[in-house]
Amino acid sequence: MTAPALRTYPPAPRTDLVEDLHGHRVADPYRALEDATSEVTEAWSAAQDDLYDAYRAQLGGADGAFATERLTERLHALLGAGFVSPPAWRGDRRFFSRRSGDQEHAVVVVAEGDDERVLIDPIALDPAGTTTLDSWQPSKEGHLVAYQVSSGGTEESVLHVLDVATGDLVDGPIDRARYSPVAWLPGGEAFFYVRRLPPEDLPADEAQYHRRVWLHTLGTPAADDVEVFGAGLDHTNYYGVSVSRDGRWLIVSASAGTAPRTDVWIADLTATGPAAPAFVEVAVGLDAETGAWVARDGRLYVHTNLDAPRGRVAVTDPTAPGVEHWTTLVGEDPTAVLEDVAFTDGGGDLTDPELLLVSWRRHAVSEVTVHDPRTGSRSGAVDLPGLGSISGLVTRPDGGPEVWFSYADHTTPTTVHRFDARTGATSLWAAPPGLVADLPDVRAQQIEVTSPDGTVVRAFVVARTDALDASGRPLAPAPTILYGYGGFQISLDPAFSASTLAWVEAGGVYVVANLRGGGEEGEEWHRAGMRAHKQNVFDDFHAVGDHLVAQGWTTPAALACWGGSNGGLLVGAALTQRPDLFAAVVCSAPLLDMVRYQRFGLGVTWTEEYGDADDPTELGWLLGYSPYHRVVDGTDYPATLFTVFEGDTRVDPLHARKLAAALQAATSGDRPVLVRRERGVGHGGRALSRTIALTVEQLQFVADRTGLAGSGA
Repeated sequence: MTAPALRTYPPAPRTDLVEDLHGHRVADPYRALEDATSEVTEAWSAAQDDLYDAYRAQLGGADGAFATERLTERLHALLGAGFVSPPAWRGDRRFFSRRSGDQEHAVVVVAEGDDERVLIDPIALDPAGTTTLDSWQPSKEGHLVAYQVSSGGTEESVLHVLDVATGDLVDGPIDRARYSPVAWLPGGEAFFYVRRLPPEDLPADEAQYHRRVWLHTLGTPAADDVEVFGAGLDHTNYYGVSVSRDGRWLIVSASAGTAPRTDVWIADLTATGPAAPAFVEVAVGLDAETGAWVARDGRLYVHTNLDAPRGRVAVTDPTAPGVEHWTTLVGEDPTAVLEDVAFTDGGGDLTDPELLLVSWRRHAVSEVTVHDPRTGSRSGAVDLPGLGSISGLVTRPDGGPEVWFSYADHTTPTTVHRFDARTGATSLWAAPPGLVADLPDVRAQQIEVTSPDGTVVRAFVVARTDALDASGRPLAPAPTILYGYGGFQISLDPAFSASTLAWVEAGGVYVVANLRGGGEEGEEWHRAGMRAHKQNVFDDFHAVGDHLVAQGWTTPAALACWGGSNGGLLVGAALTQRPDLFAAVVCSAPLLDMVRYQRFGLGVTWTEEYGDADDPTELGWLLGYSPYHRVVDGTDYPATLFTVFEGDTRVDPLHARKLAAALQAATSGDRPVLVRRERGVGHGGRALSRTIALTVEQLQFVADRTGLAGSGA
């Protein structure tokens, strides 16, 4: 049942504010909505809550695939298999994450042989479910685990250490550890990690930055930690840190915000001790991303896109780590992106084969090839379960002939597989712990679309098999969701999605577009969709939408677009640039005011992706597409649902508030513009029940606005 039209909206605090910014006259009529603490903003937000509740009540209906109870149950069933990760081995102990179908959060499990027990359970820490496990790292011996948790969606991680044998906490809490890796020294008496400087020592608007690498000795106050790296470098730097298995080599990486460049240094801890490492440059000041590690054979391996936009692997001696000493081991593939590598060896058994496995992403589909670890020459390939995506190539730190990886595709929940170098065979290692739901009979296919500048863009189309002819073409137009992201090198690979399957099962079509700005085709693909070239991303998205209409998949009256975060910017641009193409928009945790984005949340770390609004030229780029500044009075805008999260410390909900107010004032039609506000959650992880509740309402909104049969609350 389609909800009645909305014709009035709550009044918003509007002014005639216009600023002259580098010669641009920039209007900002709803700036008052930036202040979440003001009475005016809270009153407006409360009125939007009431409006959204009224819309939900107007939907009515109790039958059909999109009835609330039925859809909730179906999503629970589709997610019922749960999740399991590849193992992290420490001697005979293995650690992994697992979530059964009815668990709100994944737990960390430790196992020895057939005996296993839960080590970390976020629900045991917080029965309300608002605490999330952000990361965890076992010591090299596996007797300790460092883990980080945050509450209320803030992602403000607090670090703890527990004893694996007893489960007792032995260190922590250590705050200001957001996005902090942990690199244990052998023996587990100390580790390197990343922590921000105290906020009282920083300007108020820089409290989220100024990270340093520290050495922490177990059981001592964090205030006594030794700062070993980061002083004098860019205050927006994120740091990576690792220690070789033998404890000799410390490797530190640095990236300014999300810039696609990484500097890397190495230090020999046997020469100086861990408290005063003397760093030597591996790759510094280069326009490339680089990761480095010292393997079991004592050599320094480098995974880089320097002179290879799709990636290559090089090798050198750690005592001569500079670029001039690198020798390419696995070269760049012209059409596939090099993702990961793993080495097999005997782990002491000289009869076991020594191999190099390399994972690739070719047009968003994973492959794994086998190579000679000394020459890099290819000798074969690893059989995968299907046309899907893998993540992680995991080996035992002590060596061995086995490699573990996870696999998923559009109709297969994540499973863990094991490759055995002795036989060349791949077998199922671990399946999700719950029951796999009866899945609809669907077909996933990859299509190619030509963007306006001639670039070929690919997309995955998922539809019911009985809605297609023998060649895979649609028998009739259907309500369709077009999903995209297009930024930060993030690749939208084949993945199991309960929301996709629920939509398709009900008769819809779900499309995932692989746009420029992502990582599907390597760094050149990414850079073709960032900074001055950001409009390419939106053009690609529109081209896919136009193709879906032209080829009979859907119509503009039945086409919705959906995106979150940077994908929220994408669909915000879509609805303001091509309101004629879409019937509905789901815009989640979005960036939308691109003139002021870097003043809030983590925005200043994204200027390398979008541009710096304080630079006259780059401000011009941003104004060219900023959705908030592209709203035109008298336009019939698509129905739009903004979903925002009050605990979001990455993307401030002010973006959605401002564009919602602008659209509500400007639209000439009667299609609703709504805001769904949720407290106690943020940009990242959340409890399962909250994920399902959000998805139910988003799918119901899209079904209502595109006419998918059976919609109703």
